[in-house]
Amino acid sequence: MKIVHAQTVLTEDQLEALKKKSKEPSTKDALSTAVQHYLECEYTEMSDEMWTHKLEKVVQKKQQKSIN
Repeated sequence: MKIVHAQTVLTEDQLEALKKKSKEPSTKDALSTAVQHYLECEYTEMSDEMWTHKLEKVVQKKQQKSIN
C-alpha cells in the first residue's frame, strides 16, 4: 500500500465541526474518518441508481411510520 500526504484548507469553525461530528480529537484522525466515510457512503455516488435507492428508503420509512 502506498501512502501519500495530502493537505487542504479549512476554516477553524469547519475543522472544529468536523472533529465534533467525527468524535475525533485530532485533525489527522478527523480528516481520516471523514475521508473513509465519504469513500464508503452509498450517498456520495451521484447517480440515478443512488437517488432511486435513497428515495426507496424514504418511502419505506414513511410506510413504516404510517403502520405504527
